[in-house]
Amino acid sequence: MEVPDSFMGLYGAALMRSQEPGVNPGLLRSGDGDDVGETTGSDPGKGRPRVIRSPKAPCMAPCRSDLASRSSHQEGTVMPSSRRSVERDRRLPVAPLLLVLVVLIVVSAVISLAIGSEPLPLRGVLDTVGARVTGQPGPDPTIDVIVWDLRAPRALLAVIVGAGLALAGSGMQTLVRNPLADPYLLGVSAGASVGATAVIALGMFTSWGTHRLTLGALVGALAAAALVYLISMAQGGMTPLRLVLSGVVLSSAFSALASFLVFRSPDPRAAQSVLFWMLGSVAGATWDSLWVAALVTVVIAVLMIAFSGWLDALAAGTDVARSLGIPDTRVRKALFVGNSVLVGVLVAVSGGIGFVGLVIPHMARLLVGASHRSMLPIAAAVGSLFLLWVDVGARVIAAPQEVPLGVVTGFIGAPIFLYLMGRSQYRFSSES
Repeated sequence: MEVPDSFMGLYGAALMRSQEPGVNPGLLRSGDGDDVGETTGSDPGKGRPRVIRSPKAPCMAPCRSDLASRSSHQEGTVMPSSRRSVERDRRLPVAPLLLVLVVLIVVSAVISLAIGSEPLPLRGVLDTVGARVTGQPGPDPTIDVIVWDLRAPRALLAVIVGAGLALAGSGMQTLVRNPLADPYLLGVSAGASVGATAVIALGMFTSWGTHRLTLGALVGALAAAALVYLISMAQGGMTPLRLVLSGVVLSSAFSALASFLVFRSPDPRAAQSVLFWMLGSVAGATWDSLWVAALVTVVIAVLMIAFSGWLDALAAGTDVARSLGIPDTRVRKALFVGNSVLVGVLVAVSGGIGFVGLVIPHMARLLVGASHRSMLPIAAAVGSLFLLWVDVGARVIAAPQEVPLGVVTGFIGAPIFLYLMGRSQYRFSSES
């Protein structure tokens, strides 16, 4: 049985008091595990101090900290009881941290415009951005084309995709109550790869023009999500175990289908194109392709933060959610649909970028705690900043060629995740 944080905090404080000089350990006694009283006299006939417990008002609704603690236990952030209060004090304040991250994102985005296979002077970049903001063309036509038409859209897309993947990863880990879940767990990315492969290798959807690759990937992603939903419901309901198993099996099937389409392609370069797309890139970003991804990301973020209390209860377990009167089944379905649409749109515009949705939510929990109201904005900001600099690195590592983003995130994300997993106060739920 899980011990509430409130009890562990009181018990730890009482234990520390009992070890102080001049304090009689017999003065501290826990009756039911919820309170510690003060001695006012002796209990006749027993020869030991009598404890009068102060009445404790019943908690009609769970505190957000309690839900966050329970969700942290389920999602993998389980700390020894003697260290919980200390670790809670080390958490950073949300508002100042979020403000700092936003400033860093803006500054990094401007700096990224000057970095690439063709370095540009920062002064020329600032003049171009300032002129474009006021509705005027840049003073230098060459710099104007490179900055505004090529690098600015991809920088903004990196910010959007990074935030969206972090949100999707947080939602997926809450949905399946597994700290190892990532946005692509339910086969959405594999379904998108089938749609993209059909466009690249077989030339399908040519009537859609320049947006055929994006639309093909989006159709494949949504089709995969719908299939996972139907299979889970047909097997008895949308439970975390059924979702995980259905997603893993269908991901393997979709990956095999995509490989078969590449094998049957008459174009010998199709395999290279499909592989580059699967590893992810924002190099093809345009101003027209930004608004859909930005709109979907903002809407999902607002909804998740607005219902963060329900997500805390859902992460704590089905029994906890139902005891609070939360419609866990409807919340789980809504979270599944929202995550599927978000991941489908992001994969359609940027391909499959790994490790962002897996690592960033854990970093956010360590910074501000497991409460979704605090964790989600921080995760989105950290994800944006992270992917923005990953894109900068992808431009210059092997210049003038570009490295897929998934390669860079794999090299960076794997050590970070191993470090987080190895922290003494961090345990997966299976190890607790």
